Amino acid sequence: MFAEILIVIIVAIGISAFAERSNFQPALLVAIVGLGASFIPGLHRLELEPEIILGIVLPPLLFSAASDFSFTSFAKRLGSIVNLGVFLVFASAVAVAVVATWTVPGMPIAAALVLGAIVAPPDAVTAIAIGSKAGLPSGLMTVLKGESLINDAAALTLLAVAVATTAGTHAFIDNTAFYFIYAAVVGVVLGLIIGHGAQFARRRLANPSLATVLSVIVPFAAYLVAEELHASGVLSVVAAGFALGHHGTQSGYEERMQERQFWRTIDTLLETFVFAYIGLQLRFVIDDAFDAGLDISDLLLAGVAIFVTTVAVRFAWVFATAVLARRRHRAVMQRLAEPRRRPERRPPPTPETPLTWKENAVLSWTGMRGVVTLAAAAGIPFMTVSGDSFPYREAIIALAFLVTIATLLVQGISLPWLIERLDLEDDDDKAYAEEQHQLARRLAHEANADALAEFRRTHTSPHAQRLADAMAKRADRTSAEEEEEEAQERGWGFDPKEAFQLGQLLLDARRKRLIAARDARELDDNVLREVLEQMDLEQALMDGMTKGANRL
Repeated sequence: MFAEILIVIIVAIGISAFAERSNFQPALLVAIVGLGASFIPGLHRLELEPEIILGIVLPPLLFSAASDFSFTSFAKRLGSIVNLGVFLVFASAVAVAVVATWTVPGMPIAAALVLGAIVAPPDAVTAIAIGSKAGLPSGLMTVLKGESLINDAAALTLLAVAVATTAGTHAFIDNTAFYFIYAAVVGVVLGLIIGHGAQFARRRLANPSLATVLSVIVPFAAYLVAEELHASGVLSVVAAGFALGHHGTQSGYEERMQERQFWRTIDTLLETFVFAYIGLQLRFVIDDAFDAGLDISDLLLAGVAIFVTTVAVRFAWVFATAVLARRRHRAVMQRLAEPRRRPERRPPPTPETPLTWKENAVLSWTGMRGVVTLAAAAGIPFMTVSGDSFPYREAIIALAFLVTIATLLVQGISLPWLIERLDLEDDDDKAYAEEQHQLARRLAHEANADALAEFRRTHTSPHAQRLADAMAKRADRTSAEEEEEEAQERGWGFDPKEAFQLGQLLLDARRKRLIAARDARELDDNVLREVLEQMDLEQALMDGMTKGANRL
């Protein structure tokens, strides 16, 4: 099995590289090739236990996405994210259950609700991989990412109750609403505790490799501990990722650089494997349906009806709630514009601008399903408490697979075309990004000037003053002047160790000022991460030059 997984990953990486050069979606091409490869004569079935997919494959992907996600942006769009990640999941599950009872003869409502819970949540891996490659605007990507990080929790909670009802067993809490509240609250609290505990330990580790190992353990620990307590492992992993990602600025630059490259590598490996695994299941799912005596044409018709239902419900829900969001936004803006009798110390925050109709159209079309749907379907028990076979188990698995493939091929392939057709470039989004980058540059310049002023005050020797003047001149130079002044810098006549020490002082001052602005919610997390990545490279170069100077 392990050798087959390695072969699948290697082939999938090769296909992804070809897709990148051909300007095609790598994830979709890997899935399409997997679909065709599943019919190769003599090919063995690559089948993983649902616990492996949900407990080993999913946690690192969710953790990586959450730790690299702007918590400020998540909080700003929290209403839209909860609306899609929780309420739309329940609405989709009910709608699919109703359609399934109509299109699959004899399917009871309880079994149909199991199917609805399985196909209701768009997949985090699929949404992030395809959405980011397609170049979605940041506001839309925030909603899509946030939705995909929490919707599995709602779906898996509903699935647990539906399976228990059908099989005659008992869920941890039979009431779906209470169960979801318990799973969400306990999962988030556990994730935050584990994330903050890991950060506490990471700050005391002097070895970047050990810190990276600790970050690898966190998603699995968060998931497994939460699941042991019947809470949401998905939300626990997401909360732990948010905690470590937010406090990553407290780590050393070597830890950040090493973890950044490590998680990018893990993301690539797992994403390519996930899409290859989805494609490779086609022939075997069809064989299982034949063996169960199911009529393939009836299954195809039911699959099409359920796929159309998921798309239609998502479109209706997104646009209906968008109308309500715009009305609420206008009402809030009118209240903010009214003169206040008593001036407040701090004006209330301006609400986030609702998505445009074009962005909502794309958001409605991004409901691709993925590996979580397949794992949830495969995890349905074979037998009920009475000893009978679980009703319509093979049909549920086959329909879940058909819907997953339909969303990948129809929505996934057409999504880049739709984005290009609608011309989603947002001038306000660009203006905000430029404003944030200008703010980061201004804050860095101010921190530099303040640190140099403090250095001049505490170091009054002529030599130190000349060094400060040279550093100030270097900080103010433009890129066009770099090559001309590079030769002059060699003739400074300063001790390299002293120059590097002052450079380190200035770098620390800029870093602290930018982090403080992020904590005050003045600077966006994403912009801070971009700037910190550049500063980490500068720090690494400076340390390398310092070590070289010490050896001289």
